[in-house]
Amino acid sequence: MNLDTKYLGLDLKHPIIAGASPLPDDLDKVRALEDAGIAAITMYSLFEEQITQNMIGTEAHLGSYENSFSEAASYFPEVDLLERGVEHYLDQLAKVKAAVSVPVIGSLNGTREGEWVNYATLIESAGADALELNLYFLPTDIDESASQLEDRCIRIVEAVKARITVPLAVKLSPFFTALPHFAKRLAAAGADSLVCFNRFYQPDIDIENLDIRPMLDLSHSHELRLRLRWLAFLSGRIDAQLAVSGGVHTGIDAVKALMAGADAIQVVSSLLINGPEQVQEMLDEVNAWMQEKEYASLEELRGCMNYLRCPDPDALERANYMRVLKSWRS
Repeated sequence: MNLDTKYLGLDLKHPIIAGASPLPDDLDKVRALEDAGIAAITMYSLFEEQITQNMIGTEAHLGSYENSFSEAASYFPEVDLLERGVEHYLDQLAKVKAAVSVPVIGSLNGTREGEWVNYATLIESAGADALELNLYFLPTDIDESASQLEDRCIRIVEAVKARITVPLAVKLSPFFTALPHFAKRLAAAGADSLVCFNRFYQPDIDIENLDIRPMLDLSHSHELRLRLRWLAFLSGRIDAQLAVSGGVHTGIDAVKALMAGADAIQVVSSLLINGPEQVQEMLDEVNAWMQEKEYASLEELRGCMNYLRCPDPDALERANYMRVLKSWRS
C-alpha cells in the first residue's frame, strides 16, 4: 500500500508524525520512535517566555536596559522550564537531528509581538527541517477586540516567516469567530500548513486549599470530532496544507482525519500511553482498511469527505444540527 505523502515540503513515508511533546527530551525515546516507523518528529516548544527570560539575563550581564523588563520579569514563574532556557533547547534540537534520519520540526510558542521572533532563525540554524509556530493563548484582555487579536497573530506569523527559509506550520485553536476567514489570512501571511488544533489545559479549583490546580489530561478519540469538522471545512479551500493534532489514537482515527482532508497526522497522547509501537499498529490498521476498501493510495482517500463535495455546506451543517437534536432517546 502506497502511503507516501508530502508535508511542509518534506517527503514522508506516511503521514503519521510525532506531535510536540516531552518525548524529544530523551534521545533513547527519539530513536525508539524512528525504529517504530514514525515519519517525522516535532520538538517540544521553545516558549516566548523562555526567550524573554534569556534576553533579560543577557541584558543584565551587559549592563544595558537594566530596568526595561523589571516589571515583566516579576510575572515569570520560577519553574524548570525557564531555567533550562534557549541554549538547552537549541542544543537538544541539534542532538535530536543528529540522532535520527527522519525530519525534525522545531516548535516556537508565543502570542505577543517582540524580539523573540528572531529566535526562529536560531531554530532553523540548529537543524530544524521546518518550524511549527504555536499560537497558544487565552484572550483575557477585555479591551482587545477579536479583529485586533487576529491582526496581532497575523503580524507574528509574517514576522516569523520573514526570518526563516524552511516551511512554516501554524498551530492554532478553534476558538476564532470566523475561523475559515482567519485560516485564509494565515495562509496569505505565509503559513505553509495549519495544525488543527492545540489543546487548552483547563485548571481546576482546590476548594480545600483555596488554590488553582493545574490539570494535564491526555486526549481521547472523541476530541477528534471537532478537528474533523474544521478539517473538512478548510480542505481544498485555503492555500495551505492541513495537519490534525488531538484525538488521533488509532488507525481508524487516522483514516477519518485523512478523509476530512488532513495532509499529516500528529500523534502524542497515544504514544505516551501505548509507547512507540503504537505507530506500527496504527499503520497496520490504516493499510488493512484501505486494502479492504480498495484504496490504492492516500491521494484517493484524502479529502473524500470534505465539504467541497457538498454544494451547500452551511445547509448540511444546519441539517445535521437539527438531526442530532432530534436523535436523543431516553
